[in-house]
Amino acid sequence: MGAIVAIVGRPNVGKSTFFNRLIQRREAIVDAVSGVTRDRHYGKSDWNGREFSLIDTGGYVLGSDDVFEKEIDRQVELAIGEADAIIFMVDVESGITGMDEDVAKLLRKVDKPVFLAVNKVDNAQRMADAVEFYALGLGEYYTLSSINGSGTGELLDALVEVLPDVKEEESELPRFAVVGRPNAGKSSFINALIGEDRYIVTDIAGTTRDSIDTKYNQFGFEFNLVDTAGIRRKSKVKEDLEFYSVMRSVRAIEHCDVCILMLDATRGFDGQVENIFWLAQRNNKGIVILVNKWDLVEKETNSVKEYTAKIKQAIAPFEDVPILFISVMTKQRIYKAIETAVDVFKNRSKKIVTRKLNDIMLPIIEHTPPPAYKGKYVKIKFCTQLPTPYPQFAFFCNLPQYVRDPYKRFLENKLREHFDFTGVPITIFMRKK
Repeated sequence: MGAIVAIVGRPNVGKSTFFNRLIQRREAIVDAVSGVTRDRHYGKSDWNGREFSLIDTGGYVLGSDDVFEKEIDRQVELAIGEADAIIFMVDVESGITGMDEDVAKLLRKVDKPVFLAVNKVDNAQRMADAVEFYALGLGEYYTLSSINGSGTGELLDALVEVLPDVKEEESELPRFAVVGRPNAGKSSFINALIGEDRYIVTDIAGTTRDSIDTKYNQFGFEFNLVDTAGIRRKSKVKEDLEFYSVMRSVRAIEHCDVCILMLDATRGFDGQVENIFWLAQRNNKGIVILVNKWDLVEKETNSVKEYTAKIKQAIAPFEDVPILFISVMTKQRIYKAIETAVDVFKNRSKKIVTRKLNDIMLPIIEHTPPPAYKGKYVKIKFCTQLPTPYPQFAFFCNLPQYVRDPYKRFLENKLREHFDFTGVPITIFMRKK
């Protein structure tokens, strides 16, 4: 679990290029940990061994220039509310604009570290021009060129210095995060479990104030429940809530073991829910999908079977995820939901003895070897589970580069058939023997 760094600034100053540069360095090492949506607005980066999450606030903006002013204020406020540090990017070519001044005005009031990054500085003349940015009243600035990467090192050195050292809590208890879009019934679900109205639940989306951890101990289960609905602002504006709920989910998902993803049966498994699903999957968290308000759905057309099939289609190829139909109002199957989450937690921390793994997998591989590629045959000799907090397996072979994704999926499916990894993403690496 790491600190969160937000990049703010007006459009076209090079935020995304800078963001992609930081994410990619990391992508090369880690198997593609990428963002909230299929677009990249959220990713992980590290510098000198310090890992942090990076949020490119600009990525979410859609709209014409006149909408931008308002949007930027919103993003900056969001960054101020959520991030541990803020990189404010400006562009030496266009100098200080009115919009930059507005952003600076908001940032001067903040008691979080703000780094002023002057982009597109790639020669001595521009280095001299950058001096004008002192006028923004944010103190020292860092000059860089996000296209070729020069200068980013100094900025990152300073940045990781101030990031809070987030230590994993020593709590042995599993952490379950209840995530989903506003009004899916997350708080009511937690109320129903805890049996007291700790949260004031009303029909206005976004009434929960902050993400709250609740220690839960009932029916032989003990764990921490993380409620993510927390939306700090009173604003009832639609887009704000969407963006906020994604941001909140980002933070909660990073800090949990199992995501309980709730959706409103009457709204279906829409894009926003899907984004949260992929975010959990990419972070290698356990996942349980709860379809809430099932009691309100017309049953003739929508059978459980059809509804399940629709969700599985949306989450393919990772279909081995428990899907439960519940009703928080009538408390139908809510304990079953928790029991399932506990099972998923156990699956996620499961370790398979190497010998047993090879006894089962090698005959399967022998029977269905990887298809020959460019006339070369891949021979897989040995496999083992890696000592990571979630299931990752290494298969050792002579030509790892020739093993394609479909075959990795085949191996994953076989692992799932023989060992219970329901609800848990599995990563497979091919390594040179």
